[in-house]
Amino acid sequence: MSEKKQDFWNTPLTRSLAKPGDVKLPEMLLGYFIGPFGALLSSGIFTSILQNYFTDVLKLNLTFLTTLQLFSTILIVAANLIVGQLIERTRAMAGKARPWILLSALTLSVASVLMFIVPFEGAAKMVWVAVAYNLYYAVAYPIYNTANSTLIPVSTRNSQQRGALASFTNVAGLGVMGFGSMIFPMLVSFALKENQGLWFMAMLAVAIFTALTIFLQFKFTRERVTEESFGQAGESAAQRQTVSLGEQLKAVTSEKWWWIIMLFYLAFQWSGAMKNGSMAFFCKWVLDNTFFGSADAWGASQSLLSLLGAIPMAVAAVFVVPLCNKFSKRTVVCAGMIVGALGGVIAGLGNGSIVPVAVGVALKCFGSSPACYVILAMLADVIDHIEYKSGIRTDGLTMSIYSSVMVAATPICNSIFSAMLSASGYDQAADVALGTAAQSAAVKSTISISYIWIETVAYAICAALIFLFTVEKNLPQEQEAIAKRKKTA
Repeated sequence: MSEKKQDFWNTPLTRSLAKPGDVKLPEMLLGYFIGPFGALLSSGIFTSILQNYFTDVLKLNLTFLTTLQLFSTILIVAANLIVGQLIERTRAMAGKARPWILLSALTLSVASVLMFIVPFEGAAKMVWVAVAYNLYYAVAYPIYNTANSTLIPVSTRNSQQRGALASFTNVAGLGVMGFGSMIFPMLVSFALKENQGLWFMAMLAVAIFTALTIFLQFKFTRERVTEESFGQAGESAAQRQTVSLGEQLKAVTSEKWWWIIMLFYLAFQWSGAMKNGSMAFFCKWVLDNTFFGSADAWGASQSLLSLLGAIPMAVAAVFVVPLCNKFSKRTVVCAGMIVGALGGVIAGLGNGSIVPVAVGVALKCFGSSPACYVILAMLADVIDHIEYKSGIRTDGLTMSIYSSVMVAATPICNSIFSAMLSASGYDQAADVALGTAAQSAAVKSTISISYIWIETVAYAICAALIFLFTVEKNLPQEQEAIAKRKKTA
């Protein structure tokens, strides 16, 4: 059996093109930028525009959407936890994460297009959408996202190279969010509109691109740390098998720093998901789009806000790590959250005028950039601290929960937003050409709260949480003690 597996992973189709030694530029670009960009492209589009597609193109009932997205969250969280354990138990010549990356070339590309076929009407249409939605969010996406998150720590033991790979992956994630919130909305407002056939063709092209880039990622990655155990009895492997899920749960849940960073990420990620899910609605029904000469130029307004948010984050990428090295991650992230909250206040007081809203959004995004770039590093600090206290690693469990929080954010927040829209009396048949006058004051207030104020309040809460996060204080001594412990063992 093992011989067949070894033969399969050594075929020209599946053999890695990354060199066994140090990480080189082709691996960085294709394995950790182009690959994740293509894989996450549909997710970036869905985060920005899927809710609008459901309500304004498919004309789905808001109560159905709320129910679907809430129920799906249970499946999504369970799937992430299951996939994390499956990856930990995978033993193949390709590694433990890369086989799942290869599987994602099929599952993620197929699932990303199913919601745009919808060959039925009535109740059958809702059933189709529910199945397709869960195939993407509760099957395909957890497989890819958990495997992709696992790749960086097993790619190499060189910390500098690992940091560079993490940066490439983060930039890819920001790139797909930029495409989903800047470029695709313009395509929707000027070309796709409510033509379901055009939506399908656009997403089919995305699906093909996804399959090709994920395969490139598989070919140009390598699990050097995993390969160290090939052909060895491996005392460490035996030790890992004796650490039960219950022991890992006890180790993480008894640590206050773990709870603080998880609550921080929950508030940060979910408020961002609420903002992203309501952005198209804000630009269509609240923002004054006459700045672009027409009330229905909401796609251009959304692209402008996305661009003004992306530029500060891109600039901040140059300074965040040096500032964190000098002042600590806690200090820089806390300051960023305060700046982001102030930006939210400015945007909220803008009352739909594009200039103050744009300025506020730019400040919010600039303030959020430290958290975006170093959240995984803060999680790694907590994992090391837990290892120092308990003697066990909890990477797999922590990353499964982290991934669950991230993936569940979109469906839960979209379901909440759908319920809020329904309660406010949202008119799905309103004419966008009428601009802000097409919806009631209650609807516009609900959308403004979702797009601006929820995230603004969350940033203030995050600033308070991260102010209490002092795990870095004794971390060097704890890491040194861990190294001595391993050397003695």
